[in-house]
This record gives sequence, structure tokens and C-alpha cells, in this order.
Amino acid sequence: MALLGLSHRTASIELRERFASVTANLDPVLAELRRLDHVEEACIISTCNRVEFYIAGSVEGPHLARALRSYLQRLSGIALDQLDPHLYVHEGEGALHHLFRVASSLDSMVLGEPQILGQVKEAYRSAEAAGSVGPSLQRVFPKAFGVAKRVRTETGIAENAVSMSFAAVELGRQIFDTFDGKEILLIGAGKMAGLAAKHLLSSGAKAVRVASRSLNTAQKLADEIGGTASSLSDLPILLSQADIVISSTAAPGFVVDKKMMQKVVRERRYRPILFVDIAVPRDIDPRVGDLDNVYVYDVDDLEKVLEHNRESRAKEAAAAERLIQEELAAFLRWSKSQQVVPVIKALREKALGIAQAEVERTLGHVKEADPKVQQSIKAMSNAIVNKLLHPVLTTLKSEGAAGDPQPLIDALARLFEIDPRSFEEPPKEETGKKSEAEEGKVVPFRGKDQAGGES
Repeated sequence: MALLGLSHRTASIELRERFASVTANLDPVLAELRRLDHVEEACIISTCNRVEFYIAGSVEGPHLARALRSYLQRLSGIALDQLDPHLYVHEGEGALHHLFRVASSLDSMVLGEPQILGQVKEAYRSAEAAGSVGPSLQRVFPKAFGVAKRVRTETGIAENAVSMSFAAVELGRQIFDTFDGKEILLIGAGKMAGLAAKHLLSSGAKAVRVASRSLNTAQKLADEIGGTASSLSDLPILLSQADIVISSTAAPGFVVDKKMMQKVVRERRYRPILFVDIAVPRDIDPRVGDLDNVYVYDVDDLEKVLEHNRESRAKEAAAAERLIQEELAAFLRWSKSQQVVPVIKALREKALGIAQAEVERTLGHVKEADPKVQQSIKAMSNAIVNKLLHPVLTTLKSEGAAGDPQPLIDALARLFEIDPRSFEEPPKEETGKKSEAEEGKVVPFRGKDQAGGES
């Protein structure tokens, strides 16, 4: 598996906007990723703070990463020498570690914020629906969800969690002495904007309006927070009345531009107005902030407000990091052990097939043989298969648990003329009970219908 991405730590909001725009329609991008050489699986995590591309295929991570890097250059239209300084690349174990940290909100702008896990889950569901998830991603993403849950329940990383909505309120305090009587306008019906509105209302703001392209969507959020719903077509009038505007739409371009606000500012008689733009791509034209008494902040500005929060959570973050390392080590051991399961199944199938054929041929010459004799012949063939395969399977399991089993797998495949790939399945993580194949046992055949079959 390989991962290439950019985030609030490595790239400006302008660059993140570029990638957020070109990945807004995920299905065709996922399809293009799977058409890259050796790429078989893909998932894209796209939020206001990061865009990350996870791929898996038939070759090692470095080969996948090179193919993905070239594709991202074509996708964005940005020269590689300009793009590379903002990209981070992780392969194999490094990619797993990064995904676990992202899902656990340790790489978020706000440590411990809960939204990112839902966003990662949604990204995985979208990739599943697009048919771009296979055995590799089916292992690692659900595991990441489990790790994130454990981090939240076993550490204090999420206690008293603040969020970007909290930061929006803190920005407001820098502009207004008090929120008493202030009117709030939400552009878009995003969850985070709704949380910010609730913070502002609890701090003294008197009213909130929700403007969205869909009046039904606006009404749903308005009912939830005790506000009033409006259409985006009323935006100039709504802006003339609002004191604090929080915008979080998925629009591809600016919802509020400088020309619109020049007229609104005059109608407001230059009363202060605060815009908190938490959308990527941005909803508010940055030039709006050039107007008198108009203050515009975007998600990168929230980063500065929240810096103190990271410091206060450093201790809990360290505990979460240790937990992730523990989970990663356990998962890698389990994942490595799964490599031997297909070859065990293939060997067993081959051996049982030969044993069955020889038994059936022998019994064909002794049609009147006593049933006990027939049973003895079958038991003898099973015993021979068990004794022959026992040292092989024991060595395989040992290599799978502690070493690198691939050379041994390749040798067995050549020597016994088997194809372990035909027995590969998306493995389920250990639950305490192992299948007979995982235990390395040889299941005896009981007749023609069951010989060599898988239950």
C-alpha cells in the first residue's frame, strides 16, 4: 500500500482547494487511479484540511508511489517541482501508521476532534460503492476505525474537545466585545457551522438564520438550532442584517465576492461584520477582507487560534501515540501471518486431491471390500498426508508469525505446482478462534463430495 497526500501542515489553502476541487466527483478519479499500472485498489480522503490518496496493488509501495505521484501532477496541472515540496509519501507500514493517526485525530488541526473519523469512514464507504476497495484496503481501513475507537475510549484525547466551531467563536471575541444581541448567518447547512452557531447562541447571540441552496436542508438545520431558514437568493439582504457569518458550503466558487459586499457594506453603514469561512474551496472571496470593517478568516487562520489546544493535549496525545504503535505492531504480526493461509489451503487441496484419487482407484479394484477395510484405507491416506505436511506447515506458520514467509511461499508454489493466489480471500482479523487451515491442520476427506472442498 502507498499513500500520497497534502494537508494543512504541508500546503496552503489555495493548493488544498485545487485538489479538493478536482476530487469533488470521486468516482471518475477512483476509476482513473485503478487504471494506473499495478494499481488495483484506491480510496481518497478529502476534507477541508487534507486530501490523501491511498492505493494498493500487485507491486511494492515505491512502484505504486511513483505511479501515483505522476498521476497527481496530471490531475492538478501543477509541475512536479512545485508540487513535491507539499506532498508527503508513506509506503507499507508507514502508510498504515499514518492512516491510524489520521482516523484517531492525532494529525488533525484540532487534536481529538471527532469529525475526522466520520469523514474517513465516509471516504471508505464511497470507495466501496465505487468498486475500488479490495483485500488490502478491506483489512486496513476497518482496523483504523477500531484503533480510533480505542484511542477515544482509553485516552483523554477527546475530553473537553474543542473544534473549529469553538475557534470560530474565539475569533468573534477578537472583533466584538460581546455577542449579546448579535445576529448570526450560516451560509450552508454544514454540521460544524451549526455547532459554531450553538456556541454563539449560548454566548448571548440573539438570532440565527440558515441560508442554503435547498430550503428544506436549511430548514432542517434551522429547526435543530432554533433558527430561521432562508434561500441563498436572499443572501445580499441577509448579509446586510448579519453581524457574524459562518460559511461552509460545497460550492465550487465564491459564494460571497467583493462586488456583492461593496454594496452590502454601504447598506450596513459600515457596521463591523465577521466572516468565518470554514469551507474548502473557500466560500468567501479573500478580497472581501479589504473592505472597511469587514473581517474575513479561513481555516488556516483557525490553526493559529487552536495552537494552544495542542499544547494542553500533548500528554494525552503521547498516550494515544503509544497505543497506536501497539496496535500497529499487533496488526503487522497478524497481517504477516495471513500470508501463509492461502499456501496452506493450496497444499492441503493438492495433497487431499491426490490422496482421494488414489483411494478411489484402489477401492475400485476391491468392490466387495469390508466397510471397515475401506475406512482403514481412507484413514491411512489421511495419516500419510498429515505426516508429510506437518513439518512444512509448522515451518510456514513459524515464518508467518515471526519472519518473512514470502521466499518459502514462492518455493513451495514452484515445488508443488500450486497457485496460492486462487485461495486468497479478504482475511478477517483474528477473533480468538482460528480456522483449521490457519491452524495448519489437514481436514480428512469423507467421500467424493467433500474431498478437498472448503466449508
